[in-house]
Amino acid sequence: MNVDRKNSKTKTLIIVAILILIFSVIGVSYAAIFYSKRGEKVNTVSTGTLMMSYSENTNGISLTDAYPMTDDVGMSLNQDRQYFDFTVSATTGGETIINYVITATKEADSTLPDNAIKVYLTNTDGGRETQMLPPTKISDLSTTDNSYINAPSGQFVLLASDFRESDTRNYRLRMWISNDYVLPNSSMTYKLRVNVYGNVAV
Repeated sequence: MNVDRKNSKTKTLIIVAILILIFSVIGVSYAAIFYSKRGEKVNTVSTGTLMMSYSENTNGISLTDAYPMTDDVGMSLNQDRQYFDFTVSATTGGETIINYVITATKEADSTLPDNAIKVYLTNTDGGRETQMLPPTKISDLSTTDNSYINAPSGQFVLLASDFRESDTRNYRLRMWISNDYVLPNSSMTYKLRVNVYGNVAV
Protein backbone atom coordinates (compact mmCIF):
# COMPACT_ATOMS: atom_id res chain seq x y z
CA MET A 1 0.00 0.00 0.00
CA ASN A 2 2.82 2.39 0.91
CA VAL A 3 4.52 1.57 -2.40
CA ASP A 4 1.35 2.50 -4.30
CA ARG A 5 1.12 5.81 -2.44
CA LYS A 6 4.75 6.60 -3.19
CA ASN A 7 4.29 5.74 -6.87
CA SER A 8 1.14 7.87 -7.03
CA LYS A 9 2.91 10.81 -5.36
CA THR A 10 5.90 10.49 -7.71
CA LYS A 11 3.63 10.42 -10.78
CA THR A 12 1.77 13.52 -9.56
CA LEU A 13 5.04 15.43 -9.04
CA ILE A 14 6.29 14.43 -12.50
CA ILE A 15 3.02 15.57 -14.13
CA VAL A 16 3.13 18.92 -12.29
CA ALA A 17 6.77 19.46 -13.31
CA ILE A 18 5.96 18.69 -16.96
CA LEU A 19 3.00 21.11 -16.94
CA ILE A 20 5.15 23.88 -15.44
CA LEU A 21 7.79 23.29 -18.13
CA ILE A 22 5.18 23.37 -20.93
CA PHE A 23 3.60 26.64 -19.67
CA SER A 24 7.07 28.23 -19.32
CA VAL A 25 7.98 27.37 -22.93
CA ILE A 26 4.63 28.66 -24.22
CA GLY A 27 5.05 31.89 -22.24
CA VAL A 28 8.56 32.55 -23.59
CA SER A 29 7.49 31.79 -27.17
CA TYR A 30 4.49 34.12 -26.88
CA ALA A 31 6.66 36.95 -25.54
CA ALA A 32 9.22 36.46 -28.33
CA ILE A 33 6.60 36.55 -31.08
CA PHE A 34 4.34 39.34 -29.82
CA TYR A 35 6.85 41.62 -28.10
CA SER A 36 6.44 45.32 -28.89
CA LYS A 37 7.74 48.56 -27.33
CA ARG A 38 7.37 52.19 -28.38
CA GLY A 39 9.52 55.22 -27.80
CA GLU A 40 11.55 53.98 -24.84
CA LYS A 41 15.31 53.93 -24.46
CA VAL A 42 15.43 50.32 -23.29
CA ASN A 43 13.46 47.54 -24.94
CA THR A 44 13.58 44.15 -23.24
CA VAL A 45 12.61 40.89 -24.93
CA SER A 46 12.33 37.48 -23.35
CA THR A 47 15.70 36.20 -24.53
CA GLY A 48 17.68 39.39 -24.94
CA THR A 49 17.82 43.16 -24.56
CA LEU A 50 17.82 45.87 -27.25
CA MET A 51 18.78 49.37 -26.12
CA MET A 52 19.02 52.76 -27.78
CA SER A 53 21.00 55.50 -26.04
CA TYR A 54 21.98 59.06 -26.92
CA SER A 55 23.82 61.92 -25.23
CA GLU A 56 21.52 64.80 -26.23
CA ASN A 57 18.38 65.84 -24.36
CA THR A 58 16.12 64.45 -27.06
CA ASN A 59 16.30 61.52 -29.46
CA GLY A 60 16.22 63.52 -32.66
CA ILE A 61 17.58 66.20 -34.95
CA SER A 62 16.17 69.52 -36.16
CA LEU A 63 16.76 72.25 -38.76
CA THR A 64 15.82 75.89 -38.24
CA ASP A 65 16.58 78.72 -40.71
CA ALA A 66 19.00 76.46 -42.60
CA TYR A 67 19.98 76.89 -46.23
CA PRO A 68 19.93 74.33 -49.07
CA MET A 69 23.20 72.51 -49.71
CA THR A 70 24.69 69.83 -51.96
CA ASP A 71 25.02 66.22 -50.85
CA ASP A 72 28.80 66.56 -50.62
CA VAL A 73 28.47 69.40 -48.11
CA GLY A 74 25.63 67.72 -46.20
CA MET A 75 27.51 64.44 -45.85
CA SER A 76 30.46 66.23 -44.26
CA LEU A 77 28.54 68.26 -41.65
CA ASN A 78 30.57 67.94 -38.45
CA GLN A 79 29.78 70.94 -36.28
CA ASP A 80 27.85 70.72 -33.01
CA ARG A 81 24.10 70.26 -33.59
CA GLN A 82 24.66 69.40 -37.27
CA TYR A 83 24.28 65.67 -36.64
CA PHE A 84 22.68 63.29 -34.16
CA ASP A 85 24.75 60.47 -32.61
CA PHE A 86 23.07 57.48 -31.04
CA THR A 87 23.94 53.93 -30.06
CA VAL A 88 22.02 50.69 -30.51
CA SER A 89 23.21 47.73 -28.48
CA ALA A 90 21.97 44.20 -27.92
CA THR A 91 22.60 41.54 -25.33
CA THR A 92 21.64 38.12 -26.64
CA GLY A 93 22.06 34.57 -25.44
CA GLY A 94 22.75 31.34 -27.29
CA GLU A 95 21.76 31.49 -30.95
CA THR A 96 19.18 34.23 -30.44
CA ILE A 97 18.78 36.70 -33.32
CA ILE A 98 17.30 40.13 -32.57
CA ASN A 99 15.87 41.94 -35.58
CA TYR A 100 15.65 45.72 -35.30
CA VAL A 101 14.62 48.73 -37.33
CA ILE A 102 15.72 52.36 -36.92
CA THR A 103 12.88 54.71 -37.80
CA ALA A 104 12.21 58.44 -37.86
CA THR A 105 9.01 60.38 -37.30
CA LYS A 106 8.37 63.96 -38.35
CA GLU A 107 7.49 66.31 -35.51
CA ALA A 108 4.12 68.07 -35.80
CA ASP A 109 5.59 71.59 -35.71
CA SER A 110 7.78 71.01 -38.80
CA THR A 111 7.01 73.51 -41.55
CA LEU A 112 9.19 72.21 -44.41
CA PRO A 113 7.82 69.47 -46.70
CA ASP A 114 9.31 65.96 -46.77
CA ASN A 115 10.65 66.42 -50.31
CA ALA A 116 12.80 69.36 -49.13
CA ILE A 117 14.81 67.31 -46.61
CA LYS A 118 17.62 64.81 -47.07
CA VAL A 119 18.97 62.41 -44.45
CA TYR A 120 22.22 60.46 -44.35
CA LEU A 121 22.96 57.64 -41.89
CA THR A 122 26.41 56.23 -41.13
CA ASN A 123 27.93 53.73 -38.74
CA THR A 124 30.83 55.24 -36.79
CA ASP A 125 33.69 53.10 -35.55
CA GLY A 126 36.95 54.55 -34.23
CA GLY A 127 36.52 57.81 -36.11
CA ARG A 128 35.75 56.04 -39.38
CA GLU A 129 32.27 56.27 -40.91
CA THR A 130 30.55 53.65 -43.07
CA GLN A 131 27.50 54.63 -45.09
CA MET A 132 24.32 52.82 -44.03
CA LEU A 133 21.81 55.03 -45.85
CA PRO A 134 22.94 57.23 -48.77
CA PRO A 135 21.64 60.82 -48.97
CA THR A 136 17.91 60.29 -49.43
CA LYS A 137 14.93 62.60 -49.41
CA ILE A 138 12.47 61.92 -46.60
CA SER A 139 9.72 61.63 -49.21
CA ASP A 140 11.65 58.77 -50.90
CA LEU A 141 12.07 56.66 -47.73
CA SER A 142 9.94 53.58 -47.27
CA THR A 143 7.56 53.56 -44.32
CA THR A 144 6.75 50.90 -41.75
CA ASP A 145 3.75 48.64 -42.05
CA ASN A 146 2.64 45.45 -40.30
CA SER A 147 5.70 43.55 -41.58
CA TYR A 148 8.20 45.82 -39.82
CA ILE A 149 9.37 44.35 -36.51
CA ASN A 150 6.51 45.65 -34.36
CA ALA A 151 7.15 49.31 -35.29
CA PRO A 152 4.00 51.47 -35.56
CA SER A 153 2.82 51.95 -39.13
CA GLY A 154 3.78 55.06 -41.09
CA GLN A 155 7.25 55.73 -39.68
CA PHE A 156 10.16 56.43 -42.04
CA VAL A 157 12.65 53.54 -42.25
CA LEU A 158 16.30 54.55 -41.93
CA LEU A 159 17.77 51.06 -41.45
CA ALA A 160 16.64 47.46 -40.87
CA SER A 161 19.23 45.04 -39.52
CA ASP A 162 19.82 42.38 -36.86
CA PHE A 163 22.09 41.29 -34.03
CA ARG A 164 23.36 37.69 -34.03
CA GLU A 165 25.50 38.21 -30.95
CA SER A 166 25.89 40.78 -28.19
CA ASP A 167 27.22 43.96 -29.80
CA THR A 168 27.11 47.77 -29.75
CA ARG A 169 26.71 49.86 -32.90
CA ASN A 170 27.24 53.62 -33.12
CA TYR A 171 25.24 55.61 -35.64
CA ARG A 172 25.34 59.20 -36.88
CA LEU A 173 22.39 60.86 -38.60
CA ARG A 174 22.79 64.04 -40.64
CA MET A 175 19.98 66.08 -42.15
CA TRP A 176 19.95 69.06 -44.51
CA ILE A 177 17.79 70.94 -47.00
CA SER A 178 18.17 69.60 -50.52
CA ASN A 179 19.83 71.99 -52.97
CA ASP A 180 16.94 71.58 -55.44
CA TYR A 181 14.42 73.04 -53.00
CA VAL A 182 13.61 76.75 -53.23
CA LEU A 183 13.17 78.19 -49.75
CA PRO A 184 10.31 80.62 -49.09
CA ASN A 185 11.09 83.93 -47.41
CA SER A 186 9.58 82.91 -44.07
CA SER A 187 11.39 80.99 -41.34
CA MET A 188 11.10 77.23 -41.84
CA THR A 189 11.86 74.24 -39.60
CA TYR A 190 12.01 70.46 -39.81
CA LYS A 191 12.33 68.05 -36.88
CA LEU A 192 12.81 64.29 -36.80
CA ARG A 193 12.54 61.95 -33.82
CA VAL A 194 14.55 58.72 -34.02
CA ASN A 195 13.30 55.41 -32.61
CA VAL A 196 14.47 51.81 -32.51
CA TYR A 197 12.15 48.79 -32.44
CA GLY A 198 13.14 45.15 -32.17
CA ASN A 199 11.98 41.59 -31.64
CA VAL A 200 13.40 38.11 -31.40
CA ALA A 201 13.53 36.24 -34.72
CA VAL A 202 11.33 33.15 -34.69
